[in-house]
Amino acid sequence: MNEWYEPGGAAVALATAGEDQPADDTRTDEATHLIAAVDADGWGRVRPSLYETARVLSTAPWLPGGRTRVDHLISEQAPDGSWGEGPAPYRLLPTLSAVEAALAVLRRDKPADDTANRLAAAAARGLAALRALPPAGPWPDTAAAEILVPGLVAAINEHLDQTPVGDLPHLGPWHRGTRTEVPRGYHAAAPEAVARRCQAAGGIPFKLHHTFEGVAGYLPHTLMPTVDGLLGSSPAATAAWAAAAPSPGSRQHAARELTAVAQRYGGLFPEAAPITVFERLWVAAALARPGLPPSCLPTVRTWVDRIFDPEGVRGAPGLMVDADDTAMALLVAALVDQPLDPAPLAMFDNGRHYDCYIGEDTGSVTANAHALQALQAGLHHRPEAGATYGPTVRRVADWLIEQQQPAGYWPDKWHASPYYATERCVTALSSLGDPRGRKAAEAAADWVLASQHDDGSWGIWGGTAEETAYAVKILLTQPRHAEHADALDRALDRALSRAETFLHETAHNPDHRHPALWHDKTLYAPEAMIQAEVIAAREALRTRHG
Repeated sequence: MNEWYEPGGAAVALATAGEDQPADDTRTDEATHLIAAVDADGWGRVRPSLYETARVLSTAPWLPGGRTRVDHLISEQAPDGSWGEGPAPYRLLPTLSAVEAALAVLRRDKPADDTANRLAAAAARGLAALRALPPAGPWPDTAAAEILVPGLVAAINEHLDQTPVGDLPHLGPWHRGTRTEVPRGYHAAAPEAVARRCQAAGGIPFKLHHTFEGVAGYLPHTLMPTVDGLLGSSPAATAAWAAAAPSPGSRQHAARELTAVAQRYGGLFPEAAPITVFERLWVAAALARPGLPPSCLPTVRTWVDRIFDPEGVRGAPGLMVDADDTAMALLVAALVDQPLDPAPLAMFDNGRHYDCYIGEDTGSVTANAHALQALQAGLHHRPEAGATYGPTVRRVADWLIEQQQPAGYWPDKWHASPYYATERCVTALSSLGDPRGRKAAEAAADWVLASQHDDGSWGIWGGTAEETAYAVKILLTQPRHAEHADALDRALDRALSRAETFLHETAHNPDHRHPALWHDKTLYAPEAMIQAEVIAAREALRTRHG
């Protein structure tokens, strides 16, 4: 057995205790209700996206419900004129999307005076907000921002340049000749350059389907992709495809798919639909750590049977197969005592670590942490496979440790908060039985202890229940000293007690709303997955009392 694998480690023991471990009735009820709600929902629980809704409003004027989308765009504008969630750099893309959509409606539809006045005022304030953004970021590493941002800037400038001043009288000082600049760090030629590469290759890479709206206007009709369902699981990409594709059948297909999504989201659109694979795997993995209620096991096992594919798992229809979802399917299968062959992960192995998907530009520590957890959980059931997978476990663990920041945390491209990535890495490394893994987990715990807010929470932009749940799990990986409580134990106890109070208060606050921290094209909040993490953290805190 290799030095990195310790059979029956703490993380695995917790994960597989669901059928024997008694649970608090409240926690059991919460977990059971959540599993049932997720199972009954064919779409997944996520709020509509301002960015995506504005893209559909702009490119699919033929789709019913435009007035609802116009009203939503106007009502969601912040007092400073921007749109979106999070700090200023995250507001760049949704603000560009909203301004472009407002200008498109004004220019194309010539709405009645009241609507025109409201849209023009919103667009003017949005243009001012864009000018007030930091000129050089730093900009977040969200999906395809390098083509989406300059493409929208070009579209806004076209509206302002090409429309006679008299056609946009409500814009006040914004008139012909006004320019919106491409922010530093982005390149105006990027969308066209990507489109040229697609033409040279004779097709659209699968990884561009989800953000197809970024290149649709630069491609010839002959290069339009074939679409089954939503293109790349994205309403914006699908609407852009229908606008660029010349056949009536394309619009009919897009109308059918977009109407179904609009009915689920009240005329608005999320950035991906449906998200049931992604949601079910993350919910199941979170709740399995403290032990799934026995009544939930058949449902989760059914999820695994339906989701797992030996060719690789994709997070939503129309997306690429990826290591993250494949690893999570393997992990959940092992946690509910249905271990599967981890061979599908091999297609993502680049020799040092796992690529999240084929053609990835920047590696993901959370995808690799999930793969490491999946391999360990599988070895718990089949230790004889250690000779085959032990070297991979060691290699991926080494890579994860190399990515740790000097302060003790890990960042990742799929989430704005380092607490998410750090918890994933600590969970993967803390049960390896190796001094380097333990040292990395200790450094992470020190960082967590030093960053707790006064109210007992954790969070990069203010305390949240989600980030507090991750921080709690990091601290609970630290070993306790049996002989006597030393200073570190006392600090851990104080931090965890304060966190427990915070989580209890937020859980009983009907007005509490989980902020958007997850990365796609913009920030989003997968509600059920966040709820599962909080339930699991509260249960772990309860069991810590003995």
